[in-house]
Amino acid sequence: MLGFDSTDELLALRSSDSLYRDPAVRLRLLAEYTKSGRVNGLAEWIRKDGKIIHVHLNGRCTTNPARMIECIEVIVEDVTEKIALEKQLVQAQKFEAIGQLAGGIAHDFNNMIGAIIGWADLGMEETEPTSRPHRHFEKMRQQADRAAALTRQLLAFARRQILEPRSIDLNQGATETLSLLEKVIGNSIEVKSNLAPDLALVSADPTQVEQILMNLCINARDAMLQGGSLQIETCNAAFDEESCATQPFASPGRYSMLSVTDTGTGMDAATLDRVFEPFFTTKELGKGTGLGLAMVYGIVRQHGGFVHVYSEPGVGSTFRVYFPVSLETVKSPERAPDTSPVSGGTETILVAEDHEGLREIARETLVNLGYRVILTSDGEEAVREFLNPRNHVDLLLIDVVLPKLGGPQAYARICETSPGVPAIFATGYSADMDLLRQARQQKLPMLQKPYSPRDLARKVRETLDQHRLMTHK
Repeated sequence: MLGFDSTDELLALRSSDSLYRDPAVRLRLLAEYTKSGRVNGLAEWIRKDGKIIHVHLNGRCTTNPARMIECIEVIVEDVTEKIALEKQLVQAQKFEAIGQLAGGIAHDFNNMIGAIIGWADLGMEETEPTSRPHRHFEKMRQQADRAAALTRQLLAFARRQILEPRSIDLNQGATETLSLLEKVIGNSIEVKSNLAPDLALVSADPTQVEQILMNLCINARDAMLQGGSLQIETCNAAFDEESCATQPFASPGRYSMLSVTDTGTGMDAATLDRVFEPFFTTKELGKGTGLGLAMVYGIVRQHGGFVHVYSEPGVGSTFRVYFPVSLETVKSPERAPDTSPVSGGTETILVAEDHEGLREIARETLVNLGYRVILTSDGEEAVREFLNPRNHVDLLLIDVVLPKLGGPQAYARICETSPGVPAIFATGYSADMDLLRQARQQKLPMLQKPYSPRDLARKVRETLDQHRLMTHK
């Protein structure tokens, strides 16, 4: 248990003081024995190799029959793995509860913010750029964007973001982030990197990986107000059953590891226990939201990975992020942004959206572009309107989560009479992730909330044109 080669080597210590990580714990256990003649408690012991183990001590007063003297008989059990699993369970339950709350709040906020963004954009389009109302709409849009960023952070922690995973190399993300760090880190901090040349590819959303790295680096900068050193590293890693036993959320397999190390103030054990909780921060009031590390935790967990943190007060911190290795061996091609002008049409669009503000902004946007629009507020109504002989629907815009009948279920019912009708699923968060999986399995376009009128118009035209090409082949 303690890693010594023999009993004699252990007894040569002469005192059990050196076994205890905290000598005060030994004194407390001895005081308990002196008072009651028994001892029952937990302690942290130091193995010969320096590793810390948790032990349960159960002792009593007895007599040594060989020497006829009083002695203490103690049974020692190594409970390191048990305590780690209990801690993992408590943390998982706590984070799941907070995640449910955060996800629910973010869902409602996303709908409201989407409507605000939509009306602000339309207001900017319909006013002169130099006019006072235009400036007011600009300010409204800026504040809505900040609110949207906050909801994205909440959804990231709740692991309810809509990811767009691709086969990527973490080295590329690290290199791109390093080029940006010079603008935000400052001259007092030395930035170094050590990137593995043979790093395995991972299946991840490149934008989210960039968010992880930037958040960790900004956090490191804030911990080194007097300057210091920041190092970014990557390497391949593998975990077996034994090594996963004490590592929360780890599963056996191969991983690509991305780490950020700083020489800053570090964290004590109490801070480490709460480091990923949303809105928990050690920074001064107004200096941070406490969502940066919560977002890192959520993004990594949603990708099937895990995070390991090592920190000591006055020494610094190391955050190691592990992503499961991808089955792909070739990187996904880069996606160029679409800068083409937005065009309209004369087709009929059926909108199924339970939020009144989003329904209205969708109608306003699409009607202004020449489309005919049918509005519905739940899944059953959407099916009825589609099947109505008076309506010839060319495209469906359906929210994933709808009252009475979910979006994918409503679409499946529509496809029973009109197979292959084009559709776009709008979502920012799904309380029922099975519905979202159904939409993805049907390989239908996704529009992530909160979306702008321009995003909506582009996605509608793109989907209609693509459907027309497919049907004329």
